[in-house]
Amino acid sequence: MKSIINELWHGNIIPQEDSRTNSPEMKELLSYMARHHEDLEKSFTDEQKETFEKFHDCWSEYMSLAEKAIFVYAFKLGARLMLESLE
Repeated sequence: MKSIINELWHGNIIPQEDSRTNSPEMKELLSYMARHHEDLEKSFTDEQKETFEKFHDCWSEYMSLAEKAIFVYAFKLGARLMLESLE
């Protein structure tokens, strides 16, 4: 059996990539979002496009930080559950 810790260390397990689009509902939602994003950009002036890009960059950074926080919380919770189950 492979060590999950080693697999994680070597980058063979990438939770943020594996969990983002793993359901049909998420894939469908991403498709809708992409379509609406394109429609919005077509209607923007150059200045509005620049503002929207800045917003999009900030939102992406925020989501990255939020995903990290959720991962850390869930990992710690899982470890606590494991420890309690050994008592």
